[in-house]
Amino acid sequence: MEPPSHPFLSGCLKGEPPAQRQLYEAFKVPMFRLCLRYAGSREEAEDMLQEGFIKVFTDLQQYRGEGPLAGWVRRVVLNVVLQHLRRQKNTPVALDVQDIPDVPDEDTDNLFGELRARALAALVQRLPPGYRTVFNLFVMEGHSHREIADILDISESTSKSQLSKAKAMLRRMLEKSLTS
Repeated sequence: MEPPSHPFLSGCLKGEPPAQRQLYEAFKVPMFRLCLRYAGSREEAEDMLQEGFIKVFTDLQQYRGEGPLAGWVRRVVLNVVLQHLRRQKNTPVALDVQDIPDVPDEDTDNLFGELRARALAALVQRLPPGYRTVFNLFVMEGHSHREIADILDISESTSKSQLSKAKAMLRRMLEKSLTS
């Protein structure tokens, strides 16, 4: 079942390099942005992207054409990113970060609304891995705390706590950057 908008799909399934290049070119920018949101550095995001596309090409025969190819590629790359984070020495939930007091969501949300996307992405990238992962899964990916708990093998309360602390840390970073 090949969607008509992706004529290169059959070539990719046959392992043809020009078709694989087309698929890569079609999705590299949004997938790199996805990786960059979770990575601690540009280099780490590039590694995640490379690993993600290897998985996409390896598992492409599993795509059944029942939804958009972009959604399938995104899901594969996100799974690779999360596996990468789990393999890291410091797992996303094992943080040695000082306890940060909770900040009311209304204040934080108002500040986030005023930030430009690039500035927010740069601040998010500076979060510790656990905070960054939960923040991205909740805010950017739209997962519930229950889903995040299942994905990361943590409790719902840990997910909520990590999100709250991530928002507080972002607020402090934002306030610091606005005053300097």
